[in-house]
Amino acid sequence: MSPSAQRIDVHHHVVPDFYRDELAKAGIADAGGRALPDWSPESALHLMDLLGTTTSILSVSTPGTGFLTEPAEAARLARRLNDHCAALVSDHPGRFGFFATLPMPDAHASADEAMRALDDLRADGVTLLANNRGTYLGVDGQDALWQTLDDRSAVVFIHPAELPAPPVDGIPAFAADFLLDTTRAAYLLVRNGIPRRFPKVRFILSHAGGFVPYSSHRMALTIANDTARSPLDVLDDFRSFYFDTALSSSPAALPTLLAFARPGHILFGSDWPFAPTPAGQYFASGLDSHVAPDALRAVNRTNAEALFPRLAAALTPPPALSAPARLRHAAQRTGARLVFKLLQPRTD
Repeated sequence: MSPSAQRIDVHHHVVPDFYRDELAKAGIADAGGRALPDWSPESALHLMDLLGTTTSILSVSTPGTGFLTEPAEAARLARRLNDHCAALVSDHPGRFGFFATLPMPDAHASADEAMRALDDLRADGVTLLANNRGTYLGVDGQDALWQTLDDRSAVVFIHPAELPAPPVDGIPAFAADFLLDTTRAAYLLVRNGIPRRFPKVRFILSHAGGFVPYSSHRMALTIANDTARSPLDVLDDFRSFYFDTALSSSPAALPTLLAFARPGHILFGSDWPFAPTPAGQYFASGLDSHVAPDALRAVNRTNAEALFPRLAAALTPPPALSAPARLRHAAQRTGARLVFKLLQPRTD
């Protein structure tokens, strides 16, 4: 993990104290089966320096505002979260961007907040949960939002939520259900023609797209049979998505993602702080170890620069670290590479 990698992290979560308090009032202490982690600008910057990340684009993870059933309350919280993130970007020039939170499943209120966040707060895009209280992206009734985003050529970061079904004992949602949730949303978006009807919207799928690269041909044939479309056209729609590498840079997952995604459509992601620092180091080591140098530079930075031109125009190297900090980070990176090698399956 090179300290000079200058990565752009498109999957980095923010957990403001006031948001944690709102969740606590609703009896929510975890997200997807993982306890709500602490977050501060200082701890985020420390992690970023360790992974060689120049800029992280902040987003709010599940449950977003979906735990609030009163639409006005959900819209109020989304507005507060976006104002907070915009202030963080202003306070730390070049180090943070943000994806705006929208009060889904209310598509019209979400369109209004998207306009405010993108036009006034200069958000880098918006984040949408794959499902909001059981309403998935791609179903009928969301055209007002898609049109607003298409008009602005917006980037949409799709993050999974808990499945609208009872959990299975012993399987935390983040371990398996999240991948299915992302896949369901991608399927419905393609099935119902959203990428073709709103071609200026750029969608990023979390965690290497869930099961999308692995099951793309199976899903494409199903959709083609259901809609009388060409399977090649359907596959092309699935390949129009962007994919982040959060928790997915393993020698098992990376070859499929690299074989499936369009050139320029793979982006670095850490999923910090829900993915703790050792996990971030582990998967960053996997990326660094299994991707050729030119492709690695693209995943780390240049693919994201094409999506977010302001980051290419305003490249600000992180401040120089002290000698003890550099030595400590070097030791941590060496340890992470060793752990990654030790945990790979045997080939005999």
